[in-house]
Amino acid sequence: MSSKLFTPIELRGLRLDNRIVVSPMCQYSADNGTAGEWHLMHLGQFSVSGAGLLMVEMTNVEARGRISPYCLGLYDDENECALARVVAFCRRHGNVKIGVQLAHAGRKASTLPPWQGRKPLAPGEGGWQTVSASAVSGNVGSPPPTALTGDEIARLVDAFAAATRRAHRAGFDAIELHGAHGYLLHQFLSPLSNQREDEYGGSLENRMRFPLAVYDAVRAEWPDHKPLGVRISATDYLDGGWCIEDSVAFGRRLAERRCDWIDVSSGGIAEGEKIPVGPGYQVPFAAQIRQQTGLTTMAVGMITEPRQAEAIVSDGQADLVALARGMLYDPRWAWHAAAELGARVAYPKQYQRCRPADGSG
Repeated sequence: MSSKLFTPIELRGLRLDNRIVVSPMCQYSADNGTAGEWHLMHLGQFSVSGAGLLMVEMTNVEARGRISPYCLGLYDDENECALARVVAFCRRHGNVKIGVQLAHAGRKASTLPPWQGRKPLAPGEGGWQTVSASAVSGNVGSPPPTALTGDEIARLVDAFAAATRRAHRAGFDAIELHGAHGYLLHQFLSPLSNQREDEYGGSLENRMRFPLAVYDAVRAEWPDHKPLGVRISATDYLDGGWCIEDSVAFGRRLAERRCDWIDVSSGGIAEGEKIPVGPGYQVPFAAQIRQQTGLTTMAVGMITEPRQAEAIVSDGQADLVALARGMLYDPRWAWHAAAELGARVAYPKQYQRCRPADGSG
């Protein structure tokens, strides 16, 4: 039997050679939001990995949207020029399509990198005042954010649109909006973080208003032939929080807008979550959203084995699978998966000599 994982898929005008996605992975290695040599190395290795799509890490639409002072941005000319260099490098040497994940961390911004404990940084320590839907902290000990005003929300919609124009000029093939993991768009969606009493808070429709406005603004600036997807957290794992039924409703609004894929993750909004982590633990969420919305769906979360990924796609639970830690551990994951599943995948000509003798891989 032929491998479904290694069949092409079309997202609007973009054809992917297979269903394997290198998930966006924050590197905390930028200088004032600007990509450097680390990003050439990190992303360059995945450009020759044989994956169908390579997603650049969470890239923020304004400086105060960065998780840390070392996170990527796409809010000024220097950021744009540096990412254009990375895209050109990957395209010149690799064979993978390249997307970027646009985002804003909201109240989860202004922290140290994970290897320094993610400690919140005060303005006097190199940090800044964070913002969110409401002035509610996500964790005990975290400084409260400032609630965004209506005018500030409108300016943020414009910031996403401006970053989209920069992404097009930089040469990206696709955009994913980050509405998951407790970052700003998720903070508006979840009733745990959104306690507003205006048109952006209260009912589900109101809480979806800002994320959908961002989607509409980005879609309006993004060329029609280029795909646009959204990552969500399917559930908050907390009483009174965002739940799978809300995700289905949000997915339906995105489907009405011809969203090209929904990337289904979970969690991240606040402390106290009890997440049942295990192989493929988020796949059932992706399957339910796919079934009930008709959206092209990307599954993520502890997908590590080729036959596991094959089953997810061939059984119709999702249309694509995205790997993060698995790719960090094995940047040639797609080659090895192809060899195991009897499929073929692209190799750079410099590495052709290592292809298995039976022609697979």
